[in-house]
Amino acid sequence: MKRIQHAFFLLLSISLLPTTSRAQSWQLVWQDEFTNGIGPDWVFETGTGTNGWGNNELQYYRTQNATVQNGQLVITAFNESFGGRNYTSARLKTQGRKSWKYGRIEARIAMPAFQGVWPAFWMLGDNIGTAGWPGCGEIDIMEHVNTEARTYGTIHWADNNNNYAQYGGNTAVGVTAFHTYSIEWTASSIKWFVDGVQFHEASILNGVNGTNEFHNNFFLILNMAIGGNWPGSTVNNGAMPATMTIDYVRVYQQTSGPSSVTIQAENYSNMLGVQTEACTDAGGGQNVGYIDAGDWMAYNSINFPTSGQYLVEYRVASLNGGTLSLDLNAGAIQLGSRTVPATGGWQNWTTVSHIVNVNAGTYNVGVFAQTGGWNLNWLRITKQGSARIASETPTAEIRRSLIASRAFEVFPNPVVNELRINTGQNLTGGLLRIYDIMGRPVLQTSIITNRVDVSRLVPGTYTLLYTKDGKTITRRFTK
Repeated sequence: MKRIQHAFFLLLSISLLPTTSRAQSWQLVWQDEFTNGIGPDWVFETGTGTNGWGNNELQYYRTQNATVQNGQLVITAFNESFGGRNYTSARLKTQGRKSWKYGRIEARIAMPAFQGVWPAFWMLGDNIGTAGWPGCGEIDIMEHVNTEARTYGTIHWADNNNNYAQYGGNTAVGVTAFHTYSIEWTASSIKWFVDGVQFHEASILNGVNGTNEFHNNFFLILNMAIGGNWPGSTVNNGAMPATMTIDYVRVYQQTSGPSSVTIQAENYSNMLGVQTEACTDAGGGQNVGYIDAGDWMAYNSINFPTSGQYLVEYRVASLNGGTLSLDLNAGAIQLGSRTVPATGGWQNWTTVSHIVNVNAGTYNVGVFAQTGGWNLNWLRITKQGSARIASETPTAEIRRSLIASRAFEVFPNPVVNELRINTGQNLTGGLLRIYDIMGRPVLQTSIITNRVDVSRLVPGTYTLLYTKDGKTITRRFTK
């Protein structure tokens, strides 16, 4: 957790190394899903610590304040007198049980936002008992204070002169909804992500600026403090009891794996509205056809070995052309669209491609028909730098459309009553349509604001299409 707020040390930036025919994959090595309780690798820290855990925090940590509800860890802060303090909460760590040197560490968390609250997901070096703090090093994966809609990622350490140093970044996020907070920690750098989007990076290559601490093992900590040096001593007592909910914590480490994967279109895990047919393209077999607007194919458990750019190629045929888009996890993450050209026939094949940015992990990959009228034989996903880009690349107009599409976000997702649209575009003059999972229209309007009432929709998966000036942006959401 952050201790000092005003001493920032700029670290060297990191450039990506050339990718070979084998890439580093993140393999899951430890997890706690909190399905049947709190796992055996967590231990509780209780009491008030020294000087309020070094931060003048106001709470007394108790084991009773951490419970498992509906398969999620819930840390609850109460406004109650205990042990000479006016507040109680909980703090868990894996010290002495589990620790790691390097890895992808992530947790899916929802937390409160009110004056005086300070939840955190962070790490300390195993050698804290001998090196002390900050000599052991500290990695703050997620910190949030007070009413800010913002998360912070920071490292703390003792530099070459044994002076305290820190380097941090932050990004806006609606903290009260669930988000995935993660780092990717290698021998070269530490990178911070929220929902797969990187917002900060620090170099630790060769112990630059005295960062040797970050080449040792670190253990995990989850806690929710009340008050302290950063949030201050003023607390909104009316906001309690307040809960920090952790859906899961996972640790991945790197192993060698393939940098490219080819997926046959007909090998979908699930689909809507498509059919397969004999294919005359090289290699024969089958292709997916009879694709109409709103149809889709899903391919489960596709691994993206590292975070960064990926080349996605599509082997397509079309009489008159169309548009497809790529997404992850049933539309939760939109990667971009690609125009399918008219090839002159349903079995006249060509390859089109685009480059997308993906956070390392294993996902269900979806191909969605924004407009129909095209066939798909296969798609190939290649870590950028390890293969030549297909000769047919997006035009400048398509690239501009992709940029606009990525700047169109819908949240919260899942939604309860009101879906919000975050975009720099003027929505006036467009048409908004929402379809259910069967492709049936459930809402259509040309009176568009950035708030959409979906309270009447039944629980399920939906597709939102926004069309303006001949361009369509597609987003999926769940209710």
